Amino acid sequence: MIKILLVEDHKLMRVGLKSLFDEIGEIEVVSEAQTAKEAIEKYKITHPDIILMDIGLPDFSGIEATKKILETNNLAKIIMLTSHISEQDVLDSLHAGACAYVMKDINIEILKMIIKTIKDGAMWLDPQVVPILREKNCGVIPPRQMSRAMFKEQHANLTQREYEVLKLVVDGKSNNEIAQELTISEHTAKAHVCNIIQKLVVDDRTQAAVKALKEGLV
Repeated sequence: MIKILLVEDHKLMRVGLKSLFDEIGEIEVVSEAQTAKEAIEKYKITHPDIILMDIGLPDFSGIEATKKILETNNLAKIIMLTSHISEQDVLDSLHAGACAYVMKDINIEILKMIIKTIKDGAMWLDPQVVPILREKNCGVIPPRQMSRAMFKEQHANLTQREYEVLKLVVDGKSNNEIAQELTISEHTAKAHVCNIIQKLVVDDRTQAAVKALKEGLV
């Protein structure tokens, strides 16, 4: 089980996340905190594998709490789980040492995947954050989009349509949502997902999303 410290001042959000983690398994919320100060204290007591950290907290920000926790243990793994997407929040979170920046509207299965990869030592950025880092030339994201020619050269085993579907899989879209987004039938969307899983040599769509993120396919 991956042990989580959940830092969130809204009780409904805490209860909802805890319930979802109980349902999917493999992740256990071992402690909760409503303030930044409480988060720091609970971390010292529980030593969780991962901290899910909100930015907007009643006393001081989750970004400041991240800095203070990392001063205590620079190996702490902190995921910013937030509804804030301002340029300053993104940059300050990464500079503070957060391992991931995730929006609260994320699909729970994708969040589970992110938590597992962060525990294994990876980093993860919400797709909505990438344009901010590109524009600021932070050195984290390559400053160019992959052209169609470059795509074909580097990933010739995936068709352009499959690449589009893969991006939506990473975003946590269902087959029905992919079909609506690309104006195709749900049967066609399912076929594309099956082809992607086969070509990437993985077992399911979650593993496909993980591989796509790790190898920079999206």
